[in-house]
Amino acid sequence: MKFAVVPRSAPAFKPLALACALSLSVLAANAAAQESLPSIVVTGARFPAQTAAAPIGATVITAEDIRRAGATDVNAAIRKVGGVYGRQSLDASPDFALDLRGFGSNSAQNLVILVDGVRLNENELSNAVLSSIPVDTVERIEIQRGGSSVLYGEGATGGVINIITRRAGASGTHGSLFAEAGRFDAHDLRGSLSHGAGPWSLDVAVADRGTDNYRKNSQFKQKTASGGVQYSHGAGRAGLRFERSEQDARFPGSLTEAQFLANPRQTLTPDDFGTLDTDRYTAFVEHRIGAVELAAELSRREREVEANYFYMMGGAKVASRVRYDASQTQFSPRLRHTAALGGMRNELVAGLDLVRWERQTSSDFSRGDAEQDAKAVYLRNEILWNAPHNARLAIGGRHERFTKDYSDPLAFPPVLNEHRKQSINAWSLEGSIDVLPQVTVFAKAGRSYRIANVDENSLRSGPEVLAPQTSRDLELGVSAGSAARQISARLFRHRLKDEIFYDPTIGWGANTNLDPTRRQGVEVEGQHALTQDLRLNAKWQRVDAEFTGGPNAGREMVLVPKNVVTLRAAWTPAGGHSADIGAQWVDSQRYGSDFSNSCGTRIPSYTTLDARYAYRVGGWEAAVSGLNLADRQYYSNAFGCRSGIYPSDGRQLKLSLRYAF
Repeated sequence: MKFAVVPRSAPAFKPLALACALSLSVLAANAAAQESLPSIVVTGARFPAQTAAAPIGATVITAEDIRRAGATDVNAAIRKVGGVYGRQSLDASPDFALDLRGFGSNSAQNLVILVDGVRLNENELSNAVLSSIPVDTVERIEIQRGGSSVLYGEGATGGVINIITRRAGASGTHGSLFAEAGRFDAHDLRGSLSHGAGPWSLDVAVADRGTDNYRKNSQFKQKTASGGVQYSHGAGRAGLRFERSEQDARFPGSLTEAQFLANPRQTLTPDDFGTLDTDRYTAFVEHRIGAVELAAELSRREREVEANYFYMMGGAKVASRVRYDASQTQFSPRLRHTAALGGMRNELVAGLDLVRWERQTSSDFSRGDAEQDAKAVYLRNEILWNAPHNARLAIGGRHERFTKDYSDPLAFPPVLNEHRKQSINAWSLEGSIDVLPQVTVFAKAGRSYRIANVDENSLRSGPEVLAPQTSRDLELGVSAGSAARQISARLFRHRLKDEIFYDPTIGWGANTNLDPTRRQGVEVEGQHALTQDLRLNAKWQRVDAEFTGGPNAGREMVLVPKNVVTLRAAWTPAGGHSADIGAQWVDSQRYGSDFSNSCGTRIPSYTTLDARYAYRVGGWEAAVSGLNLADRQYYSNAFGCRSGIYPSDGRQLKLSLRYAF
């Protein structure tokens, strides 16, 4: 709820070799005739960086990519354009559970999501609320796959998604108005305005969206507002931002397989509902003094969550109410020093991450109040050789300490003033080299980690808090080509110790540290400009997730599709026309409770299609778009064998009108 060793062979290695051979033989042969990569400013080592110093293996989604695909929120953009697998939300919201590298039902806890460098993750079992970020304010989205705990701390084993909003407006006044309506009484109204005058710039955005959704009792409504002011000068910039989001959602609940086949739109919980209100404030500053760059963010996030559930007892309807009030404060100062050393460039980054999280709970079954303080220091040094092979070598380390306090007098047995301390280290070693013109080989190795959150520790398998989860990470890859024709392939492996996971086989079910597990596989991304007007791109991820020790050794992990394939085509001819069409195929996967791999069936594979056509005249743009165009009945979330099923949405058709000035 958002509101809450017998190793097998490694079949993934063979496709990687094939992909590497393809990229080397085909693209390197044509490298001299291809264009050079565009210069895109991304976030390298938590500071702005040009393409040459971009995070190794990163994927960048631009604002134009988002608009062309018709993504109405950040979560949809990451799934549609970035090819990231997303699992249907449980509360009818558009905040799907994003999964990098096959972490199943705990994918949200193995992925760090940032907005302008500030963590959006909560210290609880919930997904990051990306729908609260006004999509019109997003400049780009950066996806870094693989272990990244040195720079981003706990939970970054699967990777990092960094959402960058527009911080500086062009001179003058600019803005846009957007209106969309569609099936299931869906509506989306948005407006944004920015003004720049000399060193000052400001912006504001508001949105009102809602839908009855596909299933009964799954209505969703959301209102958001955001704004910011920034002052820029030659040596840096400083600014303030705020965001406010109010959500009202109905909870359709789960179905059995028989109920899904009979009517996937039905609900067995017609009265359940909840609300989520979020406020976020951020102050940032950046300043350069000679060869030293200084930067810091200070942020405060407050959340009020309420959920209401109804059930029958003794022939009467009984209500159960849960309320959380949570807050998080983060301060992240850092510095970067750059120096030329002969034919080399050295970059040293050092920083602190100080985070305090608090939550008060009020419900019929819990009064669990919790606090967590996290203090981290990290250091990363990178050397770049520009000639003749544009080589890079980086090494980094991080130390983080956690202090946890928890009390719940209603727990069984009661928990009073529990106080625990934990500390953990991470390291990374990565490098790349251009072995041929426009052909880069790269490698990454390291150790990442995750700490159990308050929800996991409050329902644990033993008297002590759960041990930290650690992962030994390894990645090898190759990238070849240019903006017109490019392919990259990565082979990855995460060997996990004490993975934190909910085990349904322990009593009535409890969170525990699992026996050793492993994620390994291949990621292949490619793009090709067939003509000046037509561009194709494709992404394929294969993950083998399994136990490597204990009584379950050799068995598959649950809720992890082996293969996810995403294909997209973008057509942008002259004359104001544009079209974008995409397809995603998701392989079958184990049901959420099937630790023993004994369930006689699996969650079926499925394919979804989406498309958008738009016509632009001056500042006006009209568009028609559709999701799940084949009206496929499918599901990606199911927590029992043939039960606990949360059906995914049916066909959605929408019309929109946009005016930019």
